[in-house]
Amino acid sequence: MRSRASVLTTLRAQPAVDVLIVGAGINGIGLYRDLAAQGTAALLIDQSDFCSGTSAAPSRLVHGGLRYLETGEFALVRESVIERNRLLQNAPHLVKPLAVWVPLREHWAGLLKAPARLFGWTRTPGAKGSLVTKLGLVVYDWFGRGNQATPRHQMIGRADVQRLMPAMDRSVRMAAQFYDARLVHPERLALELIDDAEADCPESLAIPYLSLEDSKDGAITLRDLPSGQTFTVRAKLVVNTAGPWVDRVNERLGITGRLIGGTRGSHLVLRHAALAAQLAERMIYFETPDHRICLAYGIGNGNVLLGTTDIGTQDPDDNRCTSAEVGYLFDALKSIMPHIDASAAHIVFQYAGIRPLPHADADVTGAISRDHSLHAFEPTSDRPYTVLALVGGKWTTYRACAEQIADDVLARLQRSRVRSTASLPVGGGADWTHDARELESRIATLSQRFNVPPETVRTLARRYGSMCATVLESVAQRGGEPARAARGYWSGELVHLIRHGRVTHLDDLVLRRTLLVLDGQCTLDTLTELAACMAAELNWNSDETAAEIDRAATLLRERHGVKIAHAPAALRSRPTAPLQ
Repeated sequence: MRSRASVLTTLRAQPAVDVLIVGAGINGIGLYRDLAAQGTAALLIDQSDFCSGTSAAPSRLVHGGLRYLETGEFALVRESVIERNRLLQNAPHLVKPLAVWVPLREHWAGLLKAPARLFGWTRTPGAKGSLVTKLGLVVYDWFGRGNQATPRHQMIGRADVQRLMPAMDRSVRMAAQFYDARLVHPERLALELIDDAEADCPESLAIPYLSLEDSKDGAITLRDLPSGQTFTVRAKLVVNTAGPWVDRVNERLGITGRLIGGTRGSHLVLRHAALAAQLAERMIYFETPDHRICLAYGIGNGNVLLGTTDIGTQDPDDNRCTSAEVGYLFDALKSIMPHIDASAAHIVFQYAGIRPLPHADADVTGAISRDHSLHAFEPTSDRPYTVLALVGGKWTTYRACAEQIADDVLARLQRSRVRSTASLPVGGGADWTHDARELESRIATLSQRFNVPPETVRTLARRYGSMCATVLESVAQRGGEPARAARGYWSGELVHLIRHGRVTHLDDLVLRRTLLVLDGQCTLDTLTELAACMAAELNWNSDETAAEIDRAATLLRERHGVKIAHAPAALRSRPTAPLQ
């Protein structure tokens, strides 16, 4: 991947583009990738880093949306199940099957009210028993039969529930087990899609930290946020995929009206070995006392992801997990696992994001549709280009959503689709093998080729799939030296991410190019080491390096609840040594 500065230089020299995509979350990136597959170049911009808004705050799942059956969104569930199976096939290095348990306390609950919710006569959530859940899972399995990638559901009796998960509340009579998938590193998948797009269509340009300021007489003003400099571009078509910021972007393009009515979803990462051991390789997807849905599953190293809330908000920047939400999530967990002692002391990381749902007057946020829709604003005398604005969308269905938008874009440009992305592998998913012997043979070959231990190759293969060879080359150039404070990473790997990941700020590297915060491995020492590495690669001086450390540490403390020390004055005033 080219450097950000190189991309910016190219854009300034060629300010006319066919398609401008505003918002580099997963839906904007998906569209960028789909258009590139058709040979249509686009300019993708974002006011922040790639995948740093709503797309950085999911439950890290690829799922069919079982609960959407309750509100009759059968088309969305069918699409989601099919796309889940495609991602399991196309990105197997990053999307892994995950067993899901739905604990059930009653058999008959919800049977009479289910038709009322199904047909929209009521949106009030209610209890759901084993019969209603069983019927839903039959439909769920049926939707995925065409490209089956997971086992079918089964019902697990009380005795087995208590044997396999003894901390489960004793009132649980059985559990329904089905399979969805875990998205190990969402931001990594997004970055690989950008790589794929630019490999297919080198004229495509993707730039983070580039803000759309306004539009006048067909000229769109962009601001380079790191430097503050502005310049203009002209586009034949603009696609607004800014998520919860869609209305703000529309306003800058001269479009009024309200499309978005967001809800905040918060998650906690707990370092809790006992809870992780109970969950093992399963996720619990459970109903709370107020009939909402929460989830918990292990993410490795004794850590557990607990979520999520669904709080209505009109502010797209209202992305901080509140103390009330923390309390709610702990109470919810206690209701299903009463003997598990979890508290704020177990939190190593927390995050929140705003779901870009359609503006609605629904009293119950869970009743608002999770499907996506595209709104077209045709050219006017002041704006000679069409604007397409996306409302909704989610990780699981990003490819299908992008395909639908791309077809609209291609039709408006009077071009034809060349190929579908349905079976295209994502990044390191290309040439992936599920055969254990073949995988070990490849690991042995790479270990010998780069003169690094097999375990190093195995770890990097899990992170980067078949693209791990390029990372291994950088690791080998530095003698396979592990990073000092960024435990679990190698110095050459970090250099590779900085050089080829279009990184701008230290928090890009910490929060999105690595999983350090999710692993609970981020300390002031870690930030100092990573900042030194970035300073060497990006030519930061000591003041810039110190400012980046302060910026990242403040963000981690204030937004993400990370217990990280303040940098001493002596550290801020002295240069740091880069990784060797």
